Amino acid sequence: MYHIVAGIDDEEAHATRCAEAAIELPGGSTEKRVTLIHSFDDNPSGASASQVQSVRTAAELLEEHDIDVNIQESSGDPADAIMDTAVESEADLILVGGRKRSPAGKALFGSVTQSVILGSSRPVMVTGVDD
Repeated sequence: MYHIVAGIDDEEAHATRCAEAAIELPGGSTEKRVTLIHSFDDNPSGASASQVQSVRTAAELLEEHDIDVNIQESSGDPADAIMDTAVESEADLILVGGRKRSPAGKALFGSVTQSVILGSSRPVMVTGVDD
């Protein structure tokens, strides 16, 4: 079985692209298992990751293709949460969504995708960027 960890932020478009990328990977649906990880920066209402629309969207799309889905949540740094989940679950691949950002935006705000690419011991696949 091929295990994929997908970092899911609050953007439904990113979540959809990650789910579609997992679906399109070689192998049948019974050969894949996907863990969706959502990291909360601030969660005063105590929501769970399964209540986040982008996570639900990705999970539903994967389930429609008969792919086994597990949802996990974390708080704190999203890049660390993605990488830690991948190591702990012995994932074969990490999926993250990309986005266009100016060089100044990258310098000021950092990039979860960049941190995962540079810091992961697992293969990382970056889905498309926003147009």
